Amino acid sequence: MRALLALSRVARTALRRLKKEQAPASCRLAGGTAESQPCFGLLVDIDGVLVRGKTPIPAARKAFKKLVNIKGEFLVPVVFVTNSGNCVRQTKADQLTRVLGVPISQDQVMMAHSPLQMFKRYHDKCVLVSGQGPVMDIAKSIGFTHVITVEMLREAFPLLDMMDHDRKPALPSPKPVKFPNIEAIILFCEPTQWETHLQLIIDVLLTAGKPDSIPRRLLYPHIPVVACNTDLMWVAEGKSPRFGHGIFVLCLENIYKKITGKDLKYELMLGKPSEITYHYADCLIRVQAVGRGWLKPIHTLYAIGDNRMTDIYGANLYNRYLEEESSTKGSRVQAKVAAGKQTAMVPQDEDLDVLTSELTPGSATCCKSVLVCTGVYNPTKDAMAGHEELTTGTVFHGHRDFMFEADLSDPDYIVPDIDAAVELIYKLEKYVPK
Repeated sequence: MRALLALSRVARTALRRLKKEQAPASCRLAGGTAESQPCFGLLVDIDGVLVRGKTPIPAARKAFKKLVNIKGEFLVPVVFVTNSGNCVRQTKADQLTRVLGVPISQDQVMMAHSPLQMFKRYHDKCVLVSGQGPVMDIAKSIGFTHVITVEMLREAFPLLDMMDHDRKPALPSPKPVKFPNIEAIILFCEPTQWETHLQLIIDVLLTAGKPDSIPRRLLYPHIPVVACNTDLMWVAEGKSPRFGHGIFVLCLENIYKKITGKDLKYELMLGKPSEITYHYADCLIRVQAVGRGWLKPIHTLYAIGDNRMTDIYGANLYNRYLEEESSTKGSRVQAKVAAGKQTAMVPQDEDLDVLTSELTPGSATCCKSVLVCTGVYNPTKDAMAGHEELTTGTVFHGHRDFMFEADLSDPDYIVPDIDAAVELIYKLEKYVPK
């Protein structure tokens, strides 16, 4: 439990130091009448909810016809929250536009790595990034200025990568290589050629960021590591779920532990089910509402997903955070904001420099979880296995640092698909699109 509490403290310290963010210009669209303005927003997962791999789920287009008006403007604020990390937001927005048949802005898209924009303390460090896709572009889009890829590291020190005998390099020239010291490691998503990434990341960890050196002793704690997604599995076109980044992270942790006898530690863990991820999505929902000129506060978030261990667990965890915040400090924070005063300062030893919105009036007060049956969750298999078996530690698919609490994996609502989810939410909110 201490591991979960430690992560929660980091997450919540970050949440309390969030600064006000202006609405992106692309979101500044005309608002409707006060009667038609929503007081709820949707956090929509992508894989298993809207698509399976590259194949659209039929209910997706039907659902989104109910979420936009004849001008293609959204009737309610929507943020697409994915644990994917293999592209920049604009690329994912373009993909969603094609799948859904409605225009999607990059300001509506939240990748697993998107919250790293908040943590400016890392932006000027020399970071090693692991993943696939345009990892350099991804890192720069977040704000990193000094980026090393695993491929760059392999090219500089070819003799470090020896697993694949067909790729074994010729002996390099004796000329020494000048290479910067790596100060942090960022894990975006599952890479290709796992053996290369695992080997070189371990080298960097064991040498304190100097992979060409031979350390005299193990330096521990190691340099900072950030994991942006710990999904064990995800759903594509195959009949059963596929390995996710969580499997890669699991391999890395166990290799480090086997070699050193010590646990791999994380500075940050982002992506669902992290509270930071859901708060950042909450901020983006409020930015959309302000940009549309909607004055009603967004009180309720509905998180729609297909994975009980990430989408549902994370939504319920964030809902707990909102309840605790409301009962302890929420009233005092809002009173200060209403009076035009700054919120209480966070102790300086918690050095997290972040950049999004404060917990101002209008932020969500609850987050409801909605589970669909088109992805990882399969009601037939779930019934066959039995709920008790699925919620015991023996088959817990979450990350080791999130102590499992069975009730957090239980959704508030279960529906067949995304279209049924939208219908249910409109009914619950008594919302009639105009």
